[in-house]
Amino acid sequence: MPKLTKRVVDAADSREKDYVIWDDELPGFGLRVFASGKRSYVIQYRLGKRSRRFTIGLHGVWTPERARQEAKVQLGRIAKGEDPAEEKQLDNRAITVKELCDLYLADLNAGLILGKGGRPKKPGTIASDIGRIHRHIVPLLGSRRVKDLTKAEVNKAMKDIMAGKTRLVAKTKKLRGKSIVKGGAGTATRTIGLFGGILTYAVDAGIIEVNPAHGVRRPKDSVRARRLSEAEYRVLGQLLAKAAENEKYEVSVELIRQLALTGCRRTEMVTLTWAEADTDSSCLRLTDSKEGRSIRPIGLPAVEYLEKRRKVRAGTYVFPGQGDDNAFGSLPNHWEQIFDDTPLADITPHVLRHSFASIANDLGFTEVTIAALVGHSKGSVTSNYIHTLDTALIMAADTISGYIQGLLDGIEFKQTAYAVDRDSRRAALARFLQQAAAPDAAGAANDEQRAAA
Repeated sequence: MPKLTKRVVDAADSREKDYVIWDDELPGFGLRVFASGKRSYVIQYRLGKRSRRFTIGLHGVWTPERARQEAKVQLGRIAKGEDPAEEKQLDNRAITVKELCDLYLADLNAGLILGKGGRPKKPGTIASDIGRIHRHIVPLLGSRRVKDLTKAEVNKAMKDIMAGKTRLVAKTKKLRGKSIVKGGAGTATRTIGLFGGILTYAVDAGIIEVNPAHGVRRPKDSVRARRLSEAEYRVLGQLLAKAAENEKYEVSVELIRQLALTGCRRTEMVTLTWAEADTDSSCLRLTDSKEGRSIRPIGLPAVEYLEKRRKVRAGTYVFPGQGDDNAFGSLPNHWEQIFDDTPLADITPHVLRHSFASIANDLGFTEVTIAALVGHSKGSVTSNYIHTLDTALIMAADTISGYIQGLLDGIEFKQTAYAVDRDSRRAALARFLQQAAAPDAAGAANDEQRAAA
């Protein structure tokens, strides 16, 4: 057996079958000559009772001397009990980003991926996650092995999404349906945020040790600052009054008006059930909002509307669709038809929610009060707050919804900040004390007033 030198390697002829020329100086080191003429450097070794062969690399990429040095390194590792051939097989089987996403989606659909508040993600969130994975993450990084992924690659993917490299229009399963996939800073921020969560999932599963998305600076997500001015509220009232003349829009008009008066999210109002409408306590007891279970104080205009509607609408939902046991589903289409080509063509249900909170702020209510009224997560003390300051919250809800109802009805208020003057406070206190001291008499007097009205 000769020593493997460049001359020996170059002179090695191909045969009908592969064969190996072993080096006479370094036991286990050899040159494999393929029938095709290709040549590669290998080492042969034994661990326990198993004989293993490890390929160092092709001749041309590796010189005989470099391959010899690498063989010595690997044989030294083998002497310590390590198995480079096994490691290489495991390395070749390392999962890709696409395979990781498939594992994540399987657990996501099984309700094993927890979202906000430690609760399983909601169907709408799951649909968004699936879209971001299939439209952005997999096309850009799907073939990369998770273990080899670097922070620089994650950062580049984010910039590619921002630049619109994943933008496309795809057909959906619906008849003539299509999905318009856009890029931009907002899409990039939310997609890389999701990908960071997927990589944390990989860390928890022991697939990788460090999350390469940590430390990637994402563009700040755009804050939706659009709100209605008082003049625009009056325009909204006019548009709703005009739409109400068409029987087709009757339910949608009532829905939009209640969104404006309560600050609820669109889905919360569309799927509102009669079991959740506690008009006696002037609140909505939502069982499954974005923040989980949520109690929302509502003002007198909303309370009176619900009480009136309850008398004529039976079934499960306050706003039923086809059949009493289905929620109303036409609001998105009706919304577009009502507001298209109007001064309010750019508004969304979220604009009404944001405007409700903005009016509350204009009227001087505090952030914690507003958070409790609209069910923000920052109002995590909402349940305690409602029980201890129940009257104050209901008064706030009355004031805000009453003010918005006045704007919708076309009123131009001269005072745009709510302040309780001393005389009003004295009158309210005197009325309360009088009722507390003689509830029966006060109750009879109230009954007489209601009868006269």
